[in-house]
Amino acid sequence: MNEIMRSTVGRTLSQGIRDGRRDLLSYRPVELKTGISANAEGSAHVKIGTTEVFVGVKLAVERPYPDTPNKGMLAVNTELLPLSSPEFETGPPAILAIELSRVVDRGIRESGYLDMDKLNITPGEESWSIFIDICTLNSDGNLFDAAALGALVALRDAKFPKREGKKLNYKEHKGKLPLKEMPISVTVLKIGSHLLVDPDREEEEVYDARLTVAVLPDGNLCALQKGGDAPLSFDDIERMVSIAQDKSKELRKLVESVR
Repeated sequence: MNEIMRSTVGRTLSQGIRDGRRDLLSYRPVELKTGISANAEGSAHVKIGTTEVFVGVKLAVERPYPDTPNKGMLAVNTELLPLSSPEFETGPPAILAIELSRVVDRGIRESGYLDMDKLNITPGEESWSIFIDICTLNSDGNLFDAAALGALVALRDAKFPKREGKKLNYKEHKGKLPLKEMPISVTVLKIGSHLLVDPDREEEEVYDARLTVAVLPDGNLCALQKGGDAPLSFDDIERMVSIAQDKSKELRKLVESVR
């Protein structure tokens, strides 16, 4: 069955068009909304085609890690809800969930998007902890880009809960998180000799290699994550990075239009 699907997908890609509408380097319609949750400090709903994710941001004050006493803390968690795909099950985190969390985390950390120094309150004693929860609502390909976009927009939407002595008042919020230049992640797939962005579910089932590239506004790279069993040549990587840099400009305009 997989070989039949691979042959079918290959024929479609050879024609240079997918879904009867878009070419290999076009995204499906992207929708971004913020302020979805009344109980989160920041939240976002992302749709890429029929793929949907919800992202929430929660804040707490905790003791910083011993090796970074002057910095805040960040944790990313992904829940692949069974309602979003027949392939997802309840139980311990699946490999995909772990990789999604790591890719999103790496893009934020390596870009410096979240200023961890300014999240420190008292060195060695108190720092803000940022928790990002990603939940899948419908999985139809390209969860990596959807999750990354959702996390970035939810962080931008987030506000600090009011501190009242040693307690936090989560009913009152004030002040945005200390953010810098936003990294935009673009995932490029290789299927046979073809390179494409925003894969749907069928394309993801037959891909050879995957490269997720986090790009800053000036075009510089801040994170890379390879997936898939097939190796990538230097030329492959060069082309995939170039595609990611180009497509990140489109996604950045969409993100900047959401307030």
